Amino acid sequence: MQAFRTLFQTVIALAVFLPGFWATTAVAQKSSLPVDLELVLAVDVSGSIDPDEARLQRDGYVAALTDPAVVKAISGGILGRVAMTYIEWAGEEYTTTVADWTMVEDEASARAFAATVARAPIQTALWTSISNIIDHALSTFPGNGFEGTRRVIDISGDGPNNQGGLVTKFRDRAVAQRVAINGLPIVNERASPFGWPALPNLDLYYANCVIGGPGSFMVVANTFADFARAIRKKLILEIADARPYSPQERIILAAGPKPPRETPPCDIGEQRVQWLLEN
Repeated sequence: MQAFRTLFQTVIALAVFLPGFWATTAVAQKSSLPVDLELVLAVDVSGSIDPDEARLQRDGYVAALTDPAVVKAISGGILGRVAMTYIEWAGEEYTTTVADWTMVEDEASARAFAATVARAPIQTALWTSISNIIDHALSTFPGNGFEGTRRVIDISGDGPNNQGGLVTKFRDRAVAQRVAINGLPIVNERASPFGWPALPNLDLYYANCVIGGPGSFMVVANTFADFARAIRKKLILEIADARPYSPQERIILAAGPKPPRETPPCDIGEQRVQWLLEN
């Protein structure tokens, strides 16, 4: 009799619970709008970037987001829409969402998103934690209201990771979640505002240590003045899913191939900080 009573109570509980469970699941599924791409635009504003360079980056993104070729790539997808968020980052204590997750599907929505990016104040902060921005970007995908065929973190920056853990650990975590990381290294030879020398062969560092995942690639900007050209090209390839598939073509240089160069180790930023502390 006791066993029968327990079974009866279980059946009643399931009868009450299951309709609510399936209704909640259906609402959750319905609330995620299908899109061709979920794209995190992660922009470096660390201390190595002065206000003029930060402005060049911001203006480059605003121009690219409203470029007719970029809008055409957005509307030309299978679903004809993408979801984007624009985040500025520096050390592991600094990430700022300038424009939260937004659907972009035509010229009007692209201009509205770009306007949100354009009107935010520009700030910079100390250190460079590519590790942290990858970790933070991953946390923004669940519950963002969209369900993309692809998920991409697009990282632009002018230096190596120097805080927050080894960058390859976080890159591999993203890849394990089938999130691609694309790169836009800003190659230049001038020292930071604090006198910190630029890292030689930053493009090779990005290729070896930062980008990863299905179809990952990078476009190199030769100086900050070249940023607008590079980000326009990169967004078109990213959004149209026309990125290179050959491993040999993953690095897209502004000008032809360069002679063999030494690839920096993936902990080069941490090594530099350690040297600074000891000297």
